[in-house]
Amino acid sequence: MAAEMPDLREGPREECGVLGVYAPGRDVAKFAYYGLYALQHRGQESAGIASADLGGYIITQRALGLVSQVFAEHDLRALAGDMAIGHTRYSTTGGNDWENSQPIHRNDRRELALAHNGNLVNAVDLHAELVAQGARFRATTDSEIMAALLATSEAPSLEEAIVAAMPRLKGAYSTVVMDRDRVYAFRDPMGIRPMVLGRIDEQAWVVASETCALDIIGARYERDVEPGELVVLDERGVTSRQVVSGARRAACLFEYIYFARPDSRMNGRLLQRSRARMGELLAAEAPAPGADLVVAVPDSGIPAARGFSRASGIPMDDGFVKNRYVQRTFIQPGDELRQHGLRLKFNPLPEIIEGKSLVVVDDSIVRGNTTRQLVKMLRDAGAREVHFRITAPPIRNPCHYGVDMSSREEMVAHRRTVDEIRDHIGCESVAYLSIDGVYEAIGGDAAGHCDACFTGAYPIAGSEDHLGKFALEGALPMAKA
Repeated sequence: MAAEMPDLREGPREECGVLGVYAPGRDVAKFAYYGLYALQHRGQESAGIASADLGGYIITQRALGLVSQVFAEHDLRALAGDMAIGHTRYSTTGGNDWENSQPIHRNDRRELALAHNGNLVNAVDLHAELVAQGARFRATTDSEIMAALLATSEAPSLEEAIVAAMPRLKGAYSTVVMDRDRVYAFRDPMGIRPMVLGRIDEQAWVVASETCALDIIGARYERDVEPGELVVLDERGVTSRQVVSGARRAACLFEYIYFARPDSRMNGRLLQRSRARMGELLAAEAPAPGADLVVAVPDSGIPAARGFSRASGIPMDDGFVKNRYVQRTFIQPGDELRQHGLRLKFNPLPEIIEGKSLVVVDDSIVRGNTTRQLVKMLRDAGAREVHFRITAPPIRNPCHYGVDMSSREEMVAHRRTVDEIRDHIGCESVAYLSIDGVYEAIGGDAAGHCDACFTGAYPIAGSEDHLGKFALEGALPMAKA
């Protein structure tokens, strides 16, 4: 049997990126392509774009791989139209199969294409209901359940089908969907996953997961899509309906710490600055007296490491060189190379770290295996001491809202004290930023955010009954067309 690629990620896996553009007479396929390119960090397993001329048929192309691998110039020419939606995926419901790539394209009572970021915690119940009504499925994702719910609805229009469906969807959903006439975007009533609205010009509009996708295509940020809101992009410009209201806000706190790109803006703040502030507060909460050098775990730890260095007065330098392409190789390493493990991704610099006491800054620790390997690599390169500093509190609970995390039992902080985590990792000290420190850095509070992965306080009742990433796999044979 071929050796598997070693798992080189310590933090939670990314989620998905979504984008929708309405721009008659413009090159919407290239708008979608470059917008997805900016959202590549949110998912690297598959990518897809669906487009249509006004009143015409929907054309969809999707495949496994990165945006640059899935689309060539001739593909984008074939996707010409007046509007488009797009998706980059990391699987959080259903495996990494072509059938589960997005946008989902269905043609039941009505034709539509749909792309979704988030997780429905009532996906299994909705799936069983739709199967009983005669719906057929080819994928094992909650996204296709949403698409089937809308495509088979007896509502007089897609807009009314969305309005009817939103109160029935339980969980996180930032979703774009299109028919032959317009683009729709809607967000769950707690606003767990992000979504923003931007303007290209008077006739052209875009919705996306993050503001960085607006920047790359020259769109101006207008506002966030509100929790529970349905936005329609068509010849009228932008129209809006507040479909579900009254729920508490629960924006994902980990978007600020890690998921979103540092050049994106959330809650009116540039995330690069928020993350640097986390580093400054971490230096105040957990100083490392006697340390010689601050080192970041690239790339996600860099802004916080700068903040830690600035606040502590300890100089910062590069302790690692990162190979940014290793996770996309299709050539599996042999057993001899697999023994080198993390060196496929990080290579330490002995001339910089030898003989020094290091403060190593990262955004999170989940299982601890990668962190332990990093400590060993630094010691092998000559580090005298290693002090780990983490800009998130200990992660002790899985996410049920669109993030692929380990099970609770696999998490290094599960039933371990900080001292026990330190011993497990093998460093001189480890310290985490407090939850209050995170909220201070982002200018928010617990009342408006979901911090369940840290606190266990899930904002949606019944979330822990969620059956996991592969909950729909067993249901597929009897429901497949």
